[in-house]
Amino acid sequence: KVSHERRYYISSLAPDAERLASAIRQHWGIENRVHWCLDVVFADDQMRARTAHAAHNLATLKRLTLNLLRQDPSQRKGSLKTRRLIASTSDDYRAELLGLK
Repeated sequence: KVSHERRYYISSLAPDAERLASAIRQHWGIENRVHWCLDVVFADDQMRARTAHAAHNLATLKRLTLNLLRQDPSQRKGSLKTRRLIASTSDDYRAELLGLK
């Protein structure tokens, strides 16, 4: 069975198929690499912080933590979510992530 789908995009780019395809792939790369990870590791879609600057401050801390977990110097095995949980309970591992050991 053959199916066809259409996607519509608004852009100021010239109508060049290769350039548009590259821009779209880059957008979804960010979505898959950052936003999806934040949602899985930190349940970001469930966040209910809505007062003053709380949401922005928490988002910044979550991105910082995600980057620290990705650059783990010990190359500990396990998912990002598992490593986040270990870092929340282990002072030694947390110090290692922060470069204090």
